[in-house]
Amino acid sequence: MIEISHLRNDLEGLRSAISRKKFACDLDGLLVLDQKRREAISGAEHARAGQKAANNEMSQLPKGSPEFLAKVGEMKALASKVKDLEGIAKQADDTFKEAFMSVPNIPHESVPDGKGEEDNQTISTWGDIQSEFPNAIAHYDIPWFDQMIDFPRGVKVTGAGFPFYVGEMSQLVRALINFFLEEAGTNGYEEVHSPIVVNAASATATGQLPDKEGQMYLDQNEEVYLIPTAEVPVTNFFRDEILSADKLPIKRCAYTPCFRREAGSWGKDVRGLNRLHQFDKVELVKWTHPDESFDELEKLRKDAEGLLQKLGLPYRVLSICSGDIGFPHSKQYDLEVWAAGQERWLEVSSCSNFTDFQARRANIRFRSEDGKPKPVHTLNGSALAIPRILAAILENNLQQDGTVKVPDCLNKWFPGKFIGNKTES
Repeated sequence: MIEISHLRNDLEGLRSAISRKKFACDLDGLLVLDQKRREAISGAEHARAGQKAANNEMSQLPKGSPEFLAKVGEMKALASKVKDLEGIAKQADDTFKEAFMSVPNIPHESVPDGKGEEDNQTISTWGDIQSEFPNAIAHYDIPWFDQMIDFPRGVKVTGAGFPFYVGEMSQLVRALINFFLEEAGTNGYEEVHSPIVVNAASATATGQLPDKEGQMYLDQNEEVYLIPTAEVPVTNFFRDEILSADKLPIKRCAYTPCFRREAGSWGKDVRGLNRLHQFDKVELVKWTHPDESFDELEKLRKDAEGLLQKLGLPYRVLSICSGDIGFPHSKQYDLEVWAAGQERWLEVSSCSNFTDFQARRANIRFRSEDGKPKPVHTLNGSALAIPRILAAILENNLQQDGTVKVPDCLNKWFPGKFIGNKTES
């Protein structure tokens, strides 16, 4: 959540900042709720003070005296009044907090203006997409694709978007995960193995709730959610804790399967590996000092880019515009690889700075130089998501004989230099 002083002291500035994003919220109504909440809390506190004063007076009276008995009756009435006012204050506080959750994070001043994805700005590219990929075809049209990535049996066992990876393809997936984790460790990220289900408090802390309920799988019996990304459990690792300033930035990485309902997705964007309901991903998470978070965002992005360069996959970096940026995001970069067979860009990473938005929700703080606890800034980035990386490798590295050359950086974990069946001549 944002700092409440933005609402109380700079309403028009806050209104202007939020108008850059695609999320609507009633700031005027929220200000009214805040005023009612403050008045209700003040009324309850005043009544408690009166109750305390009356209690002190009663303690000075002789027990059993008429004055004492009269004060007992007065205390009962005061206690009932205090209870009623505390209930009103709690209800007003809960109503305000629920409404306050609808306010998105403020976009950083460096975020480009725009209404949607068509206004995202390409800020850099790597590799030459004009280079010839003479054998490239869409990965789902490779003759042996269905033998190694079995969608029909996934549909039989679970449903659409839950494929089986078979044999060498399963090994290649594992090689990519190992490569991503080892590179993260080299870049200073400590590996964690996290839960893949979270409670509502965790999903609320990172901003998935109340924004993305429709995209998450919910176990209604246990009231826990399958994670859409390791960002959610890993960021919540330090929920309700105070960190040492001299330990910042703290850097963690985690491999997890991820689950997304992807409601409303259809067409060519969902063919093959382009969009799945379950997929593997390595996530990078940082907790940083507020003064350093945007520098750390650039480093985070470079960490993700380094993986693409070692894989030899052409890519571009997009600065996501204000109208396309996420609800809890202050600034966001997307990395997209070139898939030569489909002749299109595929998003494989999103690197984001949430400033103190998630930290305020999760109550993650550090002790500043003046000794007072203050919210940290949180960041995260995909490094990387497996399916579309795999799609680009299959398409860009397809050989004339029908096999696919495995990137050299994976040779440590993958037994061969090629994958797939040769085409019969």
